[in-house]
Order: sequence, then C-alpha cells, then structure tokens
Amino acid sequence: MCQTLQVSSNLGITSRETNYSEWYNELVLKADLADHSAVRGCMVIKPHGYALWELMQRALDDMFKATGHVNAYFPLFIPRSFMEKEAEHVEGFAKECAVVTHHRLKANPNGPGLIPDPDAKLEEELIVRPTSETVIWNTYSKWIQSYRDLPLLINQWANVVRWEMRTRLFLRTSEFLWQEGHTAHETYEEAEEEALTILNECYARFCEEWMATPVLKGIKSKNEQFPGADHTYCIEALTQDLRVIQAGTSHHLGQNFAKAFDTKFVDRDNTLKYVYATSWGVSTRLVGTLIMVHSDDKGFVCPPKLAPFQVVIVPMGRDEETRAKTVGASEEFAAQLKAKGIRVKVDKREKESPGFKYNYWELRGVPVRIELGPRDLDSGALPISRRDTGEKTTVALAEVVAHCEMLMTDIQSALLARATAFRDANTKRVDTWAEFEAAFSGEGGAGFVVAHWDGTPETEELIAEKTKATIRCIPLEPLLPSDNEPGVCILTGKPSARRVVFGKAY
Repeated sequence: MCQTLQVSSNLGITSRETNYSEWYNELVLKADLADHSAVRGCMVIKPHGYALWELMQRALDDMFKATGHVNAYFPLFIPRSFMEKEAEHVEGFAKECAVVTHHRLKANPNGPGLIPDPDAKLEEELIVRPTSETVIWNTYSKWIQSYRDLPLLINQWANVVRWEMRTRLFLRTSEFLWQEGHTAHETYEEAEEEALTILNECYARFCEEWMATPVLKGIKSKNEQFPGADHTYCIEALTQDLRVIQAGTSHHLGQNFAKAFDTKFVDRDNTLKYVYATSWGVSTRLVGTLIMVHSDDKGFVCPPKLAPFQVVIVPMGRDEETRAKTVGASEEFAAQLKAKGIRVKVDKREKESPGFKYNYWELRGVPVRIELGPRDLDSGALPISRRDTGEKTTVALAEVVAHCEMLMTDIQSALLARATAFRDANTKRVDTWAEFEAAFSGEGGAGFVVAHWDGTPETEELIAEKTKATIRCIPLEPLLPSDNEPGVCILTGKPSARRVVFGKAY
C-alpha cells in the first residue's frame, strides 16, 4: 500500500515559484551544504556539502584513472610573466586575477594594525591560480623531450581563485574547488580524441549516471570558448527555472601553450615538433547544478549515488525501555544495510520529535527514510518513505533491506527520467526573430532554444545584447535530424549551416 507522505514544514524556505533565487540561497544554507565566510565572495563548505563533493570526487577520479590519467599537484602561485606568454589566455583572465605583491607584513609605524612591508615587495607579482595551464606548461617543457614521454596524462584536484563581483554559493564564488586535467600528445588527432573521451566517457557519463542529470554535449562558439584554446567542448544542463548551467568543459588547446612555453619533442622520424595539448575541468559548481535540477520546496533532493546518507532510520519510543528496543532494532537494520554498501544514519537524538527529524532529513535530501516504532515492530512491518516522490510504503521486516536496495536504483533512474522529461519539454525551436525575442522576453530563463545563427561573432554579440541569451553550444549530434539542415539566421536573415542552442546562463 502506498500513500502520499504529508509532513508539515515550518522551516520557512521560500518556494521556487515565489522567488527561485531566494529558494536556492536558503536551501543551501538550511540544508547544511555551505555557509558564507568572512572573506567576501568565498564560501565555507560544511561537512554535509563536503561529503557530497567527496563522493563526486571519488566517482570522477575513478573515471579519470580508468582512462589512463594520474594525479599530481602544481603550485598555487603563478608568476605574472607566465600569464603573459599566451596573449589570448591573459586577456581572458586578467580581470579575474588576484595578485600577490608582497611577501610579508609589518606593524604600521603610523598607527595600529599591519601593513605590507615596503621592503618585501616582490620583484615579480604572483597570480593566485585562476587555472593552471601556464605553470603546468612551464613544467611540461622540462619533462617532455621525446615521443617516448607522450602522452602525458595528468590531473590535479585543487582550488582556484577568480575574483567575482557577483557571487552565489557553489554556482559562482571567488574561490572554488575543482579538478583540472592537462595532457600532452604527439598529434592533433590524439589530443582531439582525449578531449572527446573526457567529455563523453567521464563528464557526460558522470552527470547522467551519478547526478541523474541529462546534459547537452556540444562545442562552444568562438566567443564562448576557453581563452587560448583551439576549440572547447562542453556539457550544458537545464535548471528548473529554465536557465542553463555549463556543467563542465574540455578544451583542445592545439599547440598554443606548447609554443608559448617552447614545449617540443623529437618525434618518431627524429624531427623536432611542438606537442598538442588539452585541458579540462569540473568544479563544485556541480553541487549547485544538482540542487537546481532536482530539489523542491521541501529542500534538497539528492540522487542516491551521491547522497552522503542514503537511508536514515528514525527510532521512536516514549519511554526509555521502548527507545532502547527500537534503537537496538534500528542499529541491526543499519548493520544489514551497511553490509550491502548502503550509507545509513540512525537518528538517536532524544530531545527532537519524530516530525522534526522527518523535516530535518527531508531538507538535507536523504533519499529514503525508515520509521521504526514499537507498534511497527509488533506489526512486523516498517513504514519506508522515498524523498523524491513522498510515497510511503509499509514493508515486512524481512524485506526491508531488499526494498531499500531496490529504492536506490529506482530513485536514481526516476530522477534522471524526470529531469530528462523536463529538459525535453523545455527545448523549443524558433524560426523568426519575433519568436526568439518572445522566448527570452522575461527576466527568467527560457529553456533550450534551438535556432539558426549565421556563424559570425558580431551577430552572436548582438543577440546577447538584445536578449541576454548566449549560444550555449553547437550540439555534437543534432537534437533532431532537421537541426542539421541549413536555414537562415533568426536575426540577420543570412544563410545558416545548422541550428545551435541558445539559453540564459548562470
């Protein structure tokens, strides 16, 4: 038997319909995922949020290693001269760089406090890592001498700093955590294969299989690609407010950084050549993506594969003897679930009511809740609730573990199916400028809008200026066969080779 779970909430989270932005901000704080810090634009990732990030790390790291990559670590500080070596790169990041100018402080001789010691001014300023291409390629130029040294497939888990004026927890902060892969190859074709392998076999697969989040895979326009890249591949996700999040990027760098840092190798014909390169990364922005794709007005909804706790058991009892009995039974079920690889928490707090605990774990996104009271034990069955739908099912004691195992798979696939159906229902095609303007007329998003574009950066910039919509990607595979047919640009009326995907982005 199933019934809709109805638990009143006094948590005061703003509804998505009332104010989506406030809903998101409040959810992140009240679900104990992160907090604001004393440093402007930076966040504190709380244990619940960091446990989620650790699970993401673990899954991605396994994927990287399965495709032949190894981890290393490179310096946080980058000499300014390194940043200047690749012109497009420095232009793309100059406005976001945090700069170290002195190496010590001293007491202020004219009053209280500390000041940078004028005698400790650095001869060359150091940039706090916004991304690591430059410092890594300076190192690779020493490591790579021959084709025998290739391919070089290295990833690092690190933090980076990009000085943001408008920040939002997880989605856009001045400092964030990420991984960045940097690889070197003999040929253009090998680098291209690497960039696409990461996009398809790691990033897109992770989003769909672990995050239960469907993504569009494509190539960025020249205006949107990574500074210094030959071309950039991306995955794009759709949020419930119909905006688009760039969830990950994989860049084919060509020989740009190899030439900037004079990274050459002797090939199989004994000829000196520049290597080809890639770089690729995803960040804690994935946590924000996960929230915005799945969560609801009751709080965080988390796919089981990434839930820090997949099952919570709430023992109940009014007296000490009864509580001891239900806690003991809860611990027994927890041990059985853990033996099946399920992450489980027994909430043994005595001062909080069952209703408080239900709301508490619902807000934090635990996929499955088991209620365990003396009457449930006497009846030989336990009420089990699923977070995604609110359904409550009464399950015989002997079947509890198997039922929870089934729910792990079912909830994971149900969330992907729901997000995919939402994405598809909010992907539209337009053929005229009037239709395009109408789609983006409001303050919010418009979903994925598939339309013709004449291929020029000038038209792309003008469309963005008029509507705030940008080209999110040129899909690697057409969403519909007709999307690859030629047409005319929605704005200029000039010939267009194929449709591209527009959206309002976070």
